[in-house]
This record gives sequence, structure tokens and C-alpha cells, in this order.
Amino acid sequence: MARQRIMKTYKLYIGGKFPRSESGRSIEVVESKKEAVIAHLCRASRKDLRDAVEAARQAQPAWVARDAYNRGQILYRMAEMMEGKNEEFAEAIASTVPGGKRRAKREVSAAIDRLVHYAGWADKFGQVLGTHNPVAGPYYNFTVPEATGVVAVVAPDDEPLLALVTLMAPPLCAGNAIVALGSSEHPLSTSILGEVCATSDVPDGVVNLLTGYREELVEHMAAHREINSIHAANLPKDQTTLLRLGASENVKRVHISDFSNDEDWYDVVAGGSESPWMIEPFVEMKTIWHPSGI
Repeated sequence: MARQRIMKTYKLYIGGKFPRSESGRSIEVVESKKEAVIAHLCRASRKDLRDAVEAARQAQPAWVARDAYNRGQILYRMAEMMEGKNEEFAEAIASTVPGGKRRAKREVSAAIDRLVHYAGWADKFGQVLGTHNPVAGPYYNFTVPEATGVVAVVAPDDEPLLALVTLMAPPLCAGNAIVALGSSEHPLSTSILGEVCATSDVPDGVVNLLTGYREELVEHMAAHREINSIHAANLPKDQTTLLRLGASENVKRVHISDFSNDEDWYDVVAGGSESPWMIEPFVEMKTIWHPSGI
């Protein structure tokens, strides 16, 4: 008699730990073909969101203080650990997202490449976004980018792993801490990504991953005053409006990327998903005046 498979329960990833939701609620992950439950995930609440923001706020100063080259090394290490879980990611995506194993493997490969790409930008984007300004007088005048702080990421349902990584990587490489809400319809890859972060030198609290429902959490992300910026894409119109209206009250930045079709996530030219200008919305520009001694 074959042994029955033990169903796994995935937890949230907050502050470098794997807590259960304080609400005790869970989400069933259903296989798309057989319609059988294959896993349970924790369903994040408002309290879980607040805990994640607090962890990110505490971790961000040390993260941005690291050498940019070191941040790039850590992002590269994340890509290495994702490579080690390549099959697990592909199986998780293929089991819940229509399209089959070949499509799932393509998505995982693209997500790994995207992390490697932004790992390379970590110590270079400052030269591209910053400037040496011509000014009248005996001064050197420089404008340099600095991290905004805590960035909330709201992932869409299409391309659940690739979309999440594409939205996370630009602010992360700039020195921001991340509070990310993964795909509501296909959240399994978000939970597996938490296991990647836990084993890839990412400092505790720099990346925090929640699984749950956007309609429950988006409004509170927009209103939370300790969140400095939001990065989202391809959300329903009502949720996009909620993000913008909430930010109008507390003046946080809201950047809604537009990947109009599934191929844009892969097409770095049309989608712009590997552009240094994906980093620009998540930095503040600081101008420095220094006497030239002339």
C-alpha cells in the first residue's frame, strides 16, 4: 500500500522567520487539472502586514549602509538558490497555472535571469541616474540617488513568480527593504521564494513575503505611513485606484508598471523589465555642494 503524501503548510516570511498568520486563517492551493488540494498557505491579515512593515523598517538602514557591491552579491546568491529550487518552482507553477511544465520552466528561468540582471545594477545604477551638475561658482555639485526606504510590492496574478521578482528586484538592489504581497490566485511560488530568501544571505527583515488576498490588504498598504513607496503592476482598476487614493493622503510614491500582455514580462525591450529606469521610482535624488578650492 502506497504511503499517503503529507500535505505541506507554507507559512509567511517576516523578519527572517516563518510565522503563521496571527488570524489562524489559511488558503487551500488546488491543482489546476485534478482539482485536488496540494498544499495550504497562511492567509495574511492586517496585523501580519504591520509586522512585516515593522521588520522592514528596522532592517532597511543596515541594508542601505552595505556596500552596493555586497548587495549585488546577495541578489546573485538569491538567484543561485533559486536555481537550486528550479524544479520545485516549475512544479509549483505548472500544478496551479495553466500552460504546462515547459511554460513554467521558462518563467522560472526568466525570474532567475532577472535577479542576476539587477544584481549587476546594484553598484552601477548610481552612475546612470546620478549627475555631475554644471554650476556657477567654485563648487563641485553632484546629484546622487538614495533609497526611499520601505517599498511595498503588489504582484499581479499573471506570471506569479516572474512578476514578483520583476517588481521586487529594482527597489531591492537600490537599498530598499521589501514587503511583498504575492499573487492572490497563484501564491505557491511566493512561499517557496521565502525559503530561498532564508538560505541566501538576505539579512532578516530586508525581504518580507505575504500570501493572501489583495482586496483585503491593498487599502491598508496604501494608508500605512511607514511604507514609503509602492510598486505594483497589472492590477484591477479598483485596486489601482485604492493605491493612488491612499497615497494622496500620505504622499507616498505609487508606481504602477504596465505589462500589457504576458510576453512583456519576458521582453526586456517592450516591457522595459530590465531597465535601470525601473530603479528610478524607488530612490530620492540628493544634491551635494562641495567647494572646489579654486
